[in-house]
Amino acid sequence: MSLLQHVNTDNLPKHIAIIMDGNGRWAKKQGMLRTFGHERGTKSVKTTVETCARLGIQNLTLYAFSTENWNRPKIEVETLMKLLVKSLKTELKTLQSNNIRLNAVGCLDLLPKGTRSELLEVMDKTKNNNHMTLTLALSYGSREELIQVVKNISDKVKNSIISIEAIDESIINQHLYTHDLPDVDLLIRTSGEHRISNFLLWQIAYAELFFTDVLWPDFTDEHLYEAIINYQKRERRFGKTSEQINPS
Repeated sequence: MSLLQHVNTDNLPKHIAIIMDGNGRWAKKQGMLRTFGHERGTKSVKTTVETCARLGIQNLTLYAFSTENWNRPKIEVETLMKLLVKSLKTELKTLQSNNIRLNAVGCLDLLPKGTRSELLEVMDKTKNNNHMTLTLALSYGSREELIQVVKNISDKVKNSIISIEAIDESIINQHLYTHDLPDVDLLIRTSGEHRISNFLLWQIAYAELFFTDVLWPDFTDEHLYEAIINYQKRERRFGKTSEQINPS
């Protein structure tokens, strides 16, 4: 019996972020090269995106490639870039039929020219879709993002565009890569690791964290339902007391 019946569609997270971990270990278990794990992981991406769209999740952000991932073996990096281009080409129809806008955050200038070109083309073709925003974190690192925020705000202070006194959370949010997205409500990490790995450090300040031992290529819609149900059982207090949230 599906867990879907236990999902409260009136209390869905507005923004789900996922650290898709375990592709390499999945491949090793199958006696395959790591690249096969990444390829199999694209099926879990498709399932997750379509499931979120059906549920009515407004924002889904996937940690697709970190700034640290550039240090992986060259052949693995090249395979990941080729897989990204292939997925963008094959899944454009899925994005359009589900009214999904593709977004991307990170140091996109570091992507290979062909990969970046394909990414920007799909983003442009889906820019008017408004059912859900799918954000790919590519060549992304949260510390790098925050460094850029500090530099950009400092430059504006230097040029008297912003006063030091005016700097608050709102100003910082406006300068993040994710300036057009709400804060993350639910962060999911697969593969049994309990780390954030330099992902959306500012944006997950009050996110509910859900860790699962399931390797990303084995992640299904049922695992997504499980995470959402777990999220819905939690009391989100945002620094307040239970009594303030639920006054008698």
